[in-house]
Amino acid sequence: MASFQEFKQFDFRIAEILSAALHPNADRLYVLKVKVGSEEKQLVAGIRSTYSADELVGKKIVVVNNLDPATLRGIESQGMLLAASDGDRAILLIPERDVPSGAKVS
Repeated sequence: MASFQEFKQFDFRIAEILSAALHPNADRLYVLKVKVGSEEKQLVAGIRSTYSADELVGKKIVVVNNLDPATLRGIESQGMLLAASDGDRAILLIPERDVPSGAKVS
């Protein structure tokens, strides 16, 4: 179990998906380019079974912005998106109303 102090260390932000490409080494992963405020990042996400690349572009999502980079199947991921699990489907957490990219989630 994490303490409240540990939880507060995570930086949750709104990001806008700029592009979504098939991961070259994995059938279930996308390589996403996202904009978090004025910064662009690359995320690797296992959401291909639920979303097409076309429907992801322009979508606003919630990301953990301050994670150390991780390499997933040979591609660096510079953060993590938040999604709910529903069986084999990953459902993106998205803001109810339009908010700017980079907005802090608290």
